[in-house]
Amino acid sequence: MSYTKAIITAVLLMLIVPVIATGCSAVDAPSINEVISTQTAYKMIQINQENPNFVIIDVRTQEEFNTGHITKASMVDYESLDFNTKISELDRNKKYLVYCRTARRSGLAVKVMQDLGFREVYDMAKGINQWKAEGLPIVVN
Repeated sequence: MSYTKAIITAVLLMLIVPVIATGCSAVDAPSINEVISTQTAYKMIQINQENPNFVIIDVRTQEEFNTGHITKASMVDYESLDFNTKISELDRNKKYLVYCRTARRSGLAVKVMQDLGFREVYDMAKGINQWKAEGLPIVVN
């Protein structure tokens, strides 16, 4: 009789544990980390112009930023010593568009943000170089 109870308990545990584990992960909303084209980024910016929960981050250096950046972009230099600190202070529940010159640093920055638990982060493929090549608007300091 105790052997049967042990088997039933084992079978129930095998069925219940995955359901509990799935239920726990379902509580956390899935994160979105996507590489998008400059045209998609431009459309996203247009759609979110008045959205206070949409943030554009330029991860280039101050000198690069001053040569031209996307309107309303905030600069957080990926190569600075305090990059991780500055990024970790941001609201993880907002929607972020991240870019750099060619998409190398932005890809690394997005990985950091993903590891920190940011919910929605988009990396602009080919960076500001492609943005400029397509004649999209920039602001020069």
